[in-house]
Amino acid sequence: MKNSLEKNNASMDDTAILIPCYNEEESIGSLIYEIRNYTFNADVVVIDDGSIDTTAVEAAEAGAVVLQLAHNLGVGGAVQAGFIYCFNKGYKKVLRLDGDGQHPPEEIPKLLETSEISDIDMVIGSRFLGNGAFKSTTVRYLGIKALASVMSVICRKKVTDPTSGFFLVKRKLLYYFTHRYPVDYPEPEAIALLRRQGYDFHEVGVTFRPRLRGNSTIKKWGTFYYVFKVGLALLVGRARPVDRRFAKHSLNHIN
Repeated sequence: MKNSLEKNNASMDDTAILIPCYNEEESIGSLIYEIRNYTFNADVVVIDDGSIDTTAVEAAEAGAVVLQLAHNLGVGGAVQAGFIYCFNKGYKKVLRLDGDGQHPPEEIPKLLETSEISDIDMVIGSRFLGNGAFKSTTVRYLGIKALASVMSVICRKKVTDPTSGFFLVKRKLLYYFTHRYPVDYPEPEAIALLRRQGYDFHEVGVTFRPRLRGNSTIKKWGTFYYVFKVGLALLVGRARPVDRRFAKHSLNHIN
């Protein structure tokens, strides 16, 4: 166990853990302390997305770097703000997870190990792979499966968890995302975007857990409406030309 922890911490020297938050005062402090148990050398960056509670205070007291946004931008804008900060600070990898505790810190090493594959630009923690298959309501499960099928066709690669917010991004793709990152439906749109620009991703099975506090913003029957809107957004995105300035093969100067 000790050797495993030492290996994990050695691999975190060039990695930031990015946590976008909105009113997560009840969970963010304990989550950061939990992260320290597995990656005590990691730099934790919390993006406080205009919270009206003490999220920023709790995160700072737990030892995180806290960036407070003046207004609520939503998850896409908050994550992009974090990407900009992390790229400018020179991090080679950014591992993003939610502030509500759904993404267990003990699963972080799986994403780190998979990121060592040289051609992979993004590692996504999937709820629907491996022994820890995620249990959800029938409606939400069917909605995600439908979206995953559409995404698999668009990306020309199998996608099992298109809405996962537990992922790792390497530096070239990080640079692209500092310039272009979806605001409305960031997770599925980001996967489609990166594939069009010549980047690649890999999914690895992880076990999610119930959020520590709060409720999902997507209600039961809203899942199908969400899938419909995301599908339209993806179709519109396919009509846009590839931005060759940020294609992977054009960024050999980024390292």
